[in-house]
Amino acid sequence: MHSRRSAQEVLLCDLCETVPLQSHCELCNINLCKACVGEHLSDSSKRHNVVPFLHIKSTPNYHKCPDHADKHCEIYCEKCGIPVCLTCVTSGKHKGHDISDILEKVSAKTESLQKDLKELETRMYPRYEEMASNVETEKAEIETKYWKLTTTADEQGEILHREITAIVNQRKSAIAEMKTKHLDALNKNTEKIAQKMAELKQIMSDLKSILKSNDVSLTSTYKSRNSEFRTLPPKVRVTVPSFTAQKINKDQLNEMFGSLPPLSINTEHGDTMKSAEAVSSPPVKPLLDETRVTATIDTEYYRLFSVSCLSEDQVWTCVNSKTMKLLNLQSELLTSIQTKSGNTPQDITVTRDGDLVYTDYNDKTINLVKNKQIQTVITLQGWGPGYVCCTAGNGLLVTMVSDDGEQFKVVRYSGSTEKQSIQFDDQGRPLYSSGTIKYLSENRNLDICVADFGARAVVVVNQSGKLRFRYTGHPSNTQQSFDPAGITTDSQSHILTADDDNDRIHILDLDGQFLHYIHCHLERPYGLCVDIRDNLFVAECNTAKVKKIQYL
Repeated sequence: MHSRRSAQEVLLCDLCETVPLQSHCELCNINLCKACVGEHLSDSSKRHNVVPFLHIKSTPNYHKCPDHADKHCEIYCEKCGIPVCLTCVTSGKHKGHDISDILEKVSAKTESLQKDLKELETRMYPRYEEMASNVETEKAEIETKYWKLTTTADEQGEILHREITAIVNQRKSAIAEMKTKHLDALNKNTEKIAQKMAELKQIMSDLKSILKSNDVSLTSTYKSRNSEFRTLPPKVRVTVPSFTAQKINKDQLNEMFGSLPPLSINTEHGDTMKSAEAVSSPPVKPLLDETRVTATIDTEYYRLFSVSCLSEDQVWTCVNSKTMKLLNLQSELLTSIQTKSGNTPQDITVTRDGDLVYTDYNDKTINLVKNKQIQTVITLQGWGPGYVCCTAGNGLLVTMVSDDGEQFKVVRYSGSTEKQSIQFDDQGRPLYSSGTIKYLSENRNLDICVADFGARAVVVVNQSGKLRFRYTGHPSNTQQSFDPAGITTDSQSHILTADDDNDRIHILDLDGQFLHYIHCHLERPYGLCVDIRDNLFVAECNTAKVKKIQYL
């Protein structure tokens, strides 16, 4: 298969690479659109044989026989399992072997090849893509959970630090109190000694005066006080306490701090997918009679317009602000990103790799946010990008409005390369109104579903851009006219669209037949998305809340 083609892409002309092919030149082995046929035939240096593309297989391409150069292998040898020529059968080493018509064998083999290719493209490869996406989602969740573990360890460390600091302060306070009491006792002892010393000095002075005076009266009346001072004042002994430090037991300290269980990494045996014959559709999930809100996220915006799931418990949101927020079910802000230009993003989506994509209408760019780094992947001229969704092949579908506001189209991108433009029906009439509000989603059968707010209709085209149907609302219980805003699809190929004025969600089957309403006390539902388990996330415009709803 051509390297530029996949099950999710329209087969394009090999010359212009923009328009679906219609013809094939058998001699040059090249696919052509109607406009490029004339250009190809103008090359007179070669012979050409242009046929409708659907007729390519009508002329068999027989290989030359390796043993008989002038013969073609037009017969199939059943015993050897290879194509052979008539000479090989009649006179060569395949003489007497069972033979059959090679075209019948090729037809059977071709049918088998087509079945294998269809199964690989539509079932197996998407499952591998889904697994890869799930691993990326799990990696992001692990980053968050390990960050929380590290934060918990830091918090526990701070608690222990505070406790140890408090104990240290208590010990230092007790030491200071002991010191004060000891010094007070010594100071009182010093005062008593000083008092006795002052008395002794006075007595010694008096005795010296008596002896010097030779006064008979004073000498005869003197009474000794020496016996009073022979007993010394009490001596205060102070013993400074010692600090007995306990040896730190690291095991006890580790246990006190908290522990982690051993690392556990389990590798499960991969599931074996059933064959395409055994499984023709995903498991049936019936609609619930009573839908219920399982979580409510408060974004703290003034108004809310778009929501896109990163995982079952994390969603990206955006409003009329340059900041886009990643929130969990507890309304905790996990990450915020500001647009590269400072403009308001028109819409957001999450790729299968878990990266954020946003459109910048004023800057005419489509941008990819990977590891918090913004990369402009597409820059437009003459058109402004509106709403965006990721496709099954990990490409993008983008709604666009012309600079004069008069034209509207849906463009498919693979990377930064435009692969398809959808604007008109088979009669050349515009498929969509000229308004700007047009959310879109790709269904499981690769239909492109656009909620055309201006036309008050959901417009659905197939993979090649051919109109399948328009849904203009259901007559029952409709208070106001049908105003489709956000739109999304689920694993059952249901189409879910937000009816803004009527505060409800319409659920349609893949052919546009109305199935059910979701009410859940919604207030102006706008943006919608569905996670891998078919949980519906609804962005309420007026309340700026995201409601997670179980409806299957």
